[in-house]
Amino acid sequence: MKRKDLLTPIGIGLGATMILVGIYFNSGFGGVSTFIQLSSIVVVVGGLIGALLINFSVVELKMFRKVMMEAFHSQNYNLRELIQLFIQLSEKARREGLLALESEMDEVDDPFIRKGVYLAIDGIEPEVINEIMNAEIAAMEERHQKGRNVVEKAGEYAPAWGMIGTLIGLVLMLNNLESPETIGPSMAIALLTTFYGMVLANLVFIPIAGKLYSRTEQEIFMKQIIVEGVIGVQSGQNPKILEEKLSAFLSTEELKLNEAEEEEEMIGETVNES
Repeated sequence: MKRKDLLTPIGIGLGATMILVGIYFNSGFGGVSTFIQLSSIVVVVGGLIGALLINFSVVELKMFRKVMMEAFHSQNYNLRELIQLFIQLSEKARREGLLALESEMDEVDDPFIRKGVYLAIDGIEPEVINEIMNAEIAAMEERHQKGRNVVEKAGEYAPAWGMIGTLIGLVLMLNNLESPETIGPSMAIALLTTFYGMVLANLVFIPIAGKLYSRTEQEIFMKQIIVEGVIGVQSGQNPKILEEKLSAFLSTEELKLNEAEEEEEMIGETVNES
């Protein structure tokens, strides 16, 4: 289930605020307007778009907006609930057979889990299931990489176009040296394009690319657990053995929480029996 990831807008907003605060403390509100230069913005943004158009295909560029929006949403994964699901499926499969799992799939939202369980129901060998599901993981990783490439390249090109804008400004400034009083303001304007390029790269594109990479790693990790769970259910593993096997993916904190809940359940069962 997807939910809004507030850390991304908070991080971008905090970074932008710190820049504005730094400018304000050094030159007041008047200094903020000094950092707004339309021609510099046009050079950086226009040059960046042009470079991306050359580097990528139309299909890849269409992914850019979608990929950027992914950084503002997160997938809610619960490892412990996932493990409990496969334990329940394993218990039912051992009692009633694999065909009985078909009715359970109506309550499962994850298409990757459903696909794996349906392969098991169809009697596909565990090795084949493993190959099919891992091929899908590899394809997903490749898709994510293609989308992330656009963001990463934007992070590379933005500072370069900032430098190009600065060089343009310097050339124009040096061409007008007969007016010494204009050198300072002209130099400031020239440097603004580098400023814009660095801010875009280091506050937006590179951090977002890093977050997308982490999301991909997390999704691959979850899908690997699902593959192990499906194969365990298909091969008729004992639910306790399957639980121990899947619990190896849990962190130390999650294991402690799991043990605490099991103890509470045992105490509750003892009280009920009494």
